[in-house]
Amino acid sequence: MIPDELPLSRALVDRAAHLRADASAVDDARADPTTRVLLVGDSSVVLSADGELALLTPADADEAAATLEGTPADEPGTAHDAEQWLLLGADDGGRYLARRVRATRPAPPTGSPSDVLVHRREAPPAPRELPSGLVRAALRTVGADLGARDAGLATAAVALDAWHSRHPRCPRCGGPTRITQAGWVRTCEVDGSEHYPRTDPAVIMAVIDDADRLLLGHAAAWAAGRWSTLAGFVEAGESLEHAVRREVLEETGVVVGEVKYRGSQPWPFPASLMVGFHARATTGDVRVDGVELTDARWFTREELARAVVDGEVIPPGRSSIARALVEDWFGGPLPAGAAAF
Repeated sequence: MIPDELPLSRALVDRAAHLRADASAVDDARADPTTRVLLVGDSSVVLSADGELALLTPADADEAAATLEGTPADEPGTAHDAEQWLLLGADDGGRYLARRVRATRPAPPTGSPSDVLVHRREAPPAPRELPSGLVRAALRTVGADLGARDAGLATAAVALDAWHSRHPRCPRCGGPTRITQAGWVRTCEVDGSEHYPRTDPAVIMAVIDDADRLLLGHAAAWAAGRWSTLAGFVEAGESLEHAVRREVLEETGVVVGEVKYRGSQPWPFPASLMVGFHARATTGDVRVDGVELTDARWFTREELARAVVDGEVIPPGRSSIARALVEDWFGGPLPAGAAAF
């Protein structure tokens, strides 16, 4: 069975949506000594020396962010400053904010396909030296090692930060937008329309044949040795089940019959929700499309274990629903081998 709680799908902090309508919610939280702040930017978060999510006071967060950005800390209350703070939620211990750090990586070149943002795996440029004991790390890398509360906070922060970075203008009139509702809405300064964070549904599936073999593919964008379950975005007007069947057929030529839901996981790279399935193949011949996938093959459990140990197959990372789907079929953790991606 897929675990009830995947590392990046758990959220133990109340999102406290009732606080967002208060225009002073963020300022009040910043003035409260019990408030804790995480730093987010470039799909990365800042960790403490023990590998836990660094939850700082608002003042310490501003100082650390200024160090990362190489600029003086912003003066409180300015319009620019308001763009940097997001209310993530609250619990009995107080409120949680995210302090955004300005992007340090250039955007992908014009004309790059949109999924370059999904598969983009390079680390952000080395930051300036952080205060003692703090280190910046990509959420992809550390997500599986965070506790339930911290994984939920970090995932929400990365998703919101990516949305704000990519949606500075109104899709209706092109006018500039500003953060409202404590970071959960952007309001157009020209026509007053409100815009909300988007989530793009994607299906991801463990395709299994009558011999109980698992179908894995190698994407064109991946380095040699990387293999994973098939996946793809849901198209407009399409059900999740139809998306599973269409994607498998398009990418591998395999026909799928029965489709069973297995679990979901937020995937904020930059804004996806991965919906996981088991899919039963009714045909076995594999013909990759050569565009999204350059290779695909069936694996028995013994074949996959041997390939992982030998380094022939680099499996999905432990923080991903892809890994959970593979290990659900495998019957337990995969053996140690080459580093996962």
